[in-house]
Amino acid sequence: MTVKQRLQTIQQHIAEACEKTGRNASDVQIVAVTKYVSVARAKEAIEAGIVHLGESRADGFLHKYEAIGKEATWHFIGTLQSRKVKQIIDDVDYIHSLDRLSLAEEIDKRANRTIKCFVQVNVSGEQSKHGLAPEDVLPFIETLSAFSRIQVVGLMTMAPYTDDEATIRRCFRTLRELKERVQEKQLPHAPCTQLSMGMSNDYVIAVEEGATFLRLGTCLVGEEEVE
Repeated sequence: MTVKQRLQTIQQHIAEACEKTGRNASDVQIVAVTKYVSVARAKEAIEAGIVHLGESRADGFLHKYEAIGKEATWHFIGTLQSRKVKQIIDDVDYIHSLDRLSLAEEIDKRANRTIKCFVQVNVSGEQSKHGLAPEDVLPFIETLSAFSRIQVVGLMTMAPYTDDEATIRRCFRTLRELKERVQEKQLPHAPCTQLSMGMSNDYVIAVEEGATFLRLGTCLVGEEEVE
C-alpha cells in the first residue's frame, strides 16, 4: 500500500472514533513519524497531504530537515538530551518530550522564539519509559513560568504495549484528566489544550479518549532500512 492509501484508512478510523465520541475529526492532527524511513518516504507523506513530521533523534531530524525544510511542521518526539538542543532548536516547531528542568533551561537559553512544548508524562509507571510521574506534572509546569520561550501546549504519554484495551484506555484517560487539571489553573505560559498520545497500535483508543496529536509510524509510512 502507498502512504496515501494507508492515510485514507487511518482517516476513516479517526472519523469513526470521532463520530462515536462526538468529536470533530479536524481536531485530530496526524504526525508522521519518519524515524525509520527515508527522505523519499517522508516526502511521499507530504505529497499525500501530511503536514506534520516527527523525528526522535537529533541526527535524523537534521537529515530530514535539510532535505525537506519548511515544507513540513516539525515535531521532536524522542528523548532530547540537553546538549543536543542547540542542534535542532532553530528548526523545530514542537517538542513532545519536556520532562526535566535542565532541559527547559537549555531550551529557553537556546531558542530565539517561543517553542511549543508537550510535557512528557509516564502515566503507566513503566521503568523503561521517560517522563514525569502524574503527581509531579502540575508543580513542574508551574515552575516553567520562569522561562519566557517555553509554551506548554499540552501533555504527552505512551501507553503500555499490550492487547489489554482497558489498560491502554485508562492510561489515556488519566492523561486527559491531568490536562484538564492543568487547564483549570489558567496559567498564561501553559494553556495545555493538546494531548499527544496514540501510536500505530492504539491510536483509535487515543482518539476516543481525546487525543489531538497522533504519532504514527509503521501504520502510516511503514519501515525501511535506514542507515
